Amino acid sequence: MKFRIYFSVFLGMLFLSCSDEPMNEIEITGSQDVYVSPGAVQISGIGYYADLVECDYAGEGADFALLLTGDLEGCLYVFVKDYGCSPSGTYREAGQELFVGLYNGEEGSFMTNYKFEAKYEACEDGFFVGAEIFGRCQHPLIRGSGTGVFEGVSGRLDFKDNVETGEFPYKGHFRY
Repeated sequence: MKFRIYFSVFLGMLFLSCSDEPMNEIEITGSQDVYVSPGAVQISGIGYYADLVECDYAGEGADFALLLTGDLEGCLYVFVKDYGCSPSGTYREAGQELFVGLYNGEEGSFMTNYKFEAKYEACEDGFFVGAEIFGRCQHPLIRGSGTGVFEGVSGRLDFKDNVETGEFPYKGHFRY
């Protein structure tokens, strides 16, 4: 019975809201300016471990690098600052990253502060041992670090490791 009442009310509201009458236009004066902020730009792609030919991480002083494909094309240099194992055996890592590459065909760079958490077969003496069971990380961009196409950008990247393929799919957003 309640469903029929709610459904009848819904249909009534739907029919009343449909009208051939033009909507009233509202004029906005200077003291009532409306500021429109563009929404975030969604990005995605896949990362892979890079070798020294693809991304010279040793030359950059990084611990390792990921080669990013998709919306971001380039090298993500990883600088590990801290790592360890929690009592539950979860491996945790934190540090900074430098992305150098292309976005929409334009060059630029930005930096992130990242946090990585993963479960491995074991976690001994503060470092992971064996195969990764699952892993994920968050990469908020460091405000003001962008150059070129990334000048003034804010946002973040999120990776979720695909342990079967060895790929690192990422999703994220940029806001200019």
